[in-house]
Amino acid sequence: MAEQQNLPHNLTLNDRRKLTLTGATEVVSFDDTSVVINTPLGTLVVQGRELQLKTLTLDGGNVAVEGSITCLAYEEPHAAGGWMGRLFK
Repeated sequence: MAEQQNLPHNLTLNDRRKLTLTGATEVVSFDDTSVVINTPLGTLVVQGRELQLKTLTLDGGNVAVEGSITCLAYEEPHAAGGWMGRLFK
């Protein structure tokens, strides 16, 4: 898994219908309205309608999502140690 974290992370969105992504380390969840993907740069949340996971090769970190994509958002990685670790930085 340490090797996967060093993969380059790129996104390509074509016509808000097809998202291709490299550098994925894990697909956390997916359904027809959202896909949650861990990447080295944070957790990516893809929202839309009629979403389908078309490609999933985590060995290479490749993911493809098709459907009507309405939102792409990154959640920042949480600091290790919880709130106590952040308090005493």
